[in-house]
Amino acid sequence: MTSQLKLAIWDIDGTLIDSRKIIQRAMDRAFVRAGLGGIDYDRTRTIVGLELTEAVLKLAPVDYPAERIPQLATFYKEAFVEQRQEPGFEEPLYDGALETIERLADEGWLLGVATGKARRGLDIVFGHHDLHKYFQTFQTVDGGPGKPHPRMVLDAMGETGTDPRQAVMIGDTLFDMQMGRNAGVHTLGVSWGFHTEKEILAGGAHEIHHTFDSLNTALDRFFEHQSAI
Repeated sequence: MTSQLKLAIWDIDGTLIDSRKIIQRAMDRAFVRAGLGGIDYDRTRTIVGLELTEAVLKLAPVDYPAERIPQLATFYKEAFVEQRQEPGFEEPLYDGALETIERLADEGWLLGVATGKARRGLDIVFGHHDLHKYFQTFQTVDGGPGKPHPRMVLDAMGETGTDPRQAVMIGDTLFDMQMGRNAGVHTLGVSWGFHTEKEILAGGAHEIHHTFDSLNTALDRFFEHQSAI
């Protein structure tokens, strides 16, 4: 029955995958190649989750020529790909992430992705960790507007036959929370990624969780409450 459907929509970077180092290195290299002298992590982390062109536009100096923004985005993509070929490259799952995904899948949850990555980048990281088999819907910036627009969450619900009462959005940034709120779903923020707890709350998070154990408890509790309504 439709009332039994449960959909967990996951952000990727900073939520399931610890990509903090690789994203910072790529952005710093991109800014160096563009003649901008590099960039600090505390600036880079603020735009993670946005579509790439929008992200670099926010980070570039105010007097940076608009026609060079696409090149800056290309420098970032090139730097990201280069790192995958370097010795010691790591883009690990957070401890507890795989166990949580496996548990939810075993219990009949529908699982979705809503990410600022392009589909090619998502497929690479999911292929590396063998995650595709657990998910039913994959929403990327290739399909339309990125975060915080609700399109990805709405499309994920449309593809899985769920409604906002049956879905939650899980992420580490205010953009994830704003997207979920804009789509009318419950939003679960996690504190181990790119944005601070204060920033995540400012995005409209209904809850903040600091461990996967706490997040798992919240997921079970939320849908127990929904089924009782």
